[in-house]
Amino acid sequence: MTKIAVIITTYNRPDALSAVLDGYLAQSDANFELFVADDGSTLDTGQLVEAYRARSPFAIKHVWQEDRGFRAGRIRNLAIAATDAPYVIFTDGDCIPSKNFVANHRTLLEPGCFLSGNRMLLSEAFTRQILEEKIPVHEWGVPEWIGAKLSGKVNRILPLLNLPDCCRKTSPEKWEGVKTCNLSAWRKDLLEINGFDESYTGWGLEDSDLVIRLIRSGVRHKSARFSCPVFHLWHAENDRSRLEENGRRLDLILQSAHVRASLGLDRSS
Repeated sequence: MTKIAVIITTYNRPDALSAVLDGYLAQSDANFELFVADDGSTLDTGQLVEAYRARSPFAIKHVWQEDRGFRAGRIRNLAIAATDAPYVIFTDGDCIPSKNFVANHRTLLEPGCFLSGNRMLLSEAFTRQILEEKIPVHEWGVPEWIGAKLSGKVNRILPLLNLPDCCRKTSPEKWEGVKTCNLSAWRKDLLEINGFDESYTGWGLEDSDLVIRLIRSGVRHKSARFSCPVFHLWHAENDRSRLEENGRRLDLILQSAHVRASLGLDRSS
């Protein structure tokens, strides 16, 4: 059975991370290791990770870097360097996994492909309710989610449906819309492209850059939509002051033939 590492980025939101870790403790497939990729949180996040590590059936590791602004690419690279698992699932510390999230990524993985799943957005009020009352939405079935949709607590429920496997390779070079809140890939393919480009700082587009280079290296996009959704807790909009600069950097990548990140994973290994 393929060894899997789940890499969860987080920054100073231990209440959301706790709900996410509860979802991983309840996974139908517990044959994975988990890395909390911490972009500079204060001590309470580390203490939370330690508490979960003490009662987890799988290994939980805390990878931390100094808080010097939004550096998601670098902390993910540090986590990739810290595992020897052949396959890596990326997600975020505000995305609660569905019960079969890991199991379905495992079912769909195949050589030469990366997987991209989708998400369901939870409302601000519902997010607050989940965190305050510790509602285990990772255990919910379709009837509960239909009720949530009818009451305006979630934006959609279509990701809960199952897509036939024959429809999963229709867009092998599609990079638009792929997000690292629900993305998985072979570690050797990530090493080949030198991981995330750490020159992207601030929110936005480091995931697009990664996927473009994966595709350019010959790795195909296989859809994991309608198979393993995550439930995305509401948060205020991130600071987008670096988005324009990151957009210019992405444009340069699109106009080039670059495959390897110039400032990437080889710095972290």
